[in-house]
Amino acid sequence: MATSTPPVSDRHRLNLGPIATPDRLLLGPGPSNAHPTVLQALSRTPIGHLDPLYVALMSEVQELLRYVWQTDNRLTLPMSGTGSAAMEATLANMVEPGDTVLVAVKGYFGLRLQDMAGRYRADVRTIEKPWGEAFSLEEIEAGLKEHRPKILAMVHAETSTGVRQPMEGIGDLCRQYDCLLLLDTVTSLGAVPLFLDDWKVDLAYSCSQKGLSCPPGLGPFTMGPRAEEKLAARSGKVPNWYLDVSLLNQYWGSDRVYHHTAPVNMNFGMREALRLIAEEGLDNVWERHRRNAERLWSGLEALGLQCHVPAELRLPTLTTVRIPEGVDGKAFTLHLLNKHGIEVGGGLGALAGKVWRIGLMGYNSREENVDLLLNLLEQELPAFRSAAPAVAAAAA
Repeated sequence: MATSTPPVSDRHRLNLGPIATPDRLLLGPGPSNAHPTVLQALSRTPIGHLDPLYVALMSEVQELLRYVWQTDNRLTLPMSGTGSAAMEATLANMVEPGDTVLVAVKGYFGLRLQDMAGRYRADVRTIEKPWGEAFSLEEIEAGLKEHRPKILAMVHAETSTGVRQPMEGIGDLCRQYDCLLLLDTVTSLGAVPLFLDDWKVDLAYSCSQKGLSCPPGLGPFTMGPRAEEKLAARSGKVPNWYLDVSLLNQYWGSDRVYHHTAPVNMNFGMREALRLIAEEGLDNVWERHRRNAERLWSGLEALGLQCHVPAELRLPTLTTVRIPEGVDGKAFTLHLLNKHGIEVGGGLGALAGKVWRIGLMGYNSREENVDLLLNLLEQELPAFRSAAPAVAAAAA
């Protein structure tokens, strides 16, 4: 007996034109603007994720990731997901229930590491610093001595505060106390000096949309020999199938066994982003970021604006600027966005409403961007002080 098909409902149907987005200059905490060459690569016709040409490209991406991280780690690959997926992959693969994980918290993303580790049933312990400071070797050693963790997790470039954690000697301490060193390099990879092997870092992760000048969507991940040993010695399966590196390694390793449908075009973009860094040279890339950051810092000081972090600990990629007394910080950033198409970030967590976060990352780390922002601060910020509340209210 024939069955009738119900009529198609138009309840959720939208009549839309082609997508149209404004041009923005992204000078916030990320994403940053992608390099035009990377955008061209993203628009190429897709090919199969097991195509021999794509398989060759995978190897190029892996080798160039080793270059920007300065590591020989065999297991180095871009996770199919944003930086938070790569962040979770480090913990999903390493943590077994009951493992003691010590998280060095000095900002918002240290707190995220703490949260993620707990979800994998780790025994999570913390040491903490005020938001805007870094840990000393003595403080790290005291934490390792007290808690005896299997993993020390910390953030190299804390995006919420603009602090660069000095790393010299921390890896040696982790070897001394027999624990793995896990490092967040989300706001440093491709822009700030990183020496994973020399620093004895066992696991690291990053993202595609900051120093690498690529859109969000991939999460670079790397695992050293000591971490591989812990993974191989697990008593059970990794509790996250999609992020299980023992499975992913069969796809990204020599066997190329299908695991999931890789985001082919995102890896086109990643390949071009890494190629451009190699073409410029890491030393030159790092120096460019340092030079432009110092130009920004000098300009801010000349305008009477104060950076939140001491100069010796500042990130060249992300500067936290204290919002002046009497200024509605959010109203001013909305003004920059709506009138000039420039994005500047606000504070997170303990720094919410207290700082602006200015990013100079990857393709956006250029003198003309620094000068443009400084000129706007000089010319238009005075109208947003408490003496001119009507202007600030109109912008909001």
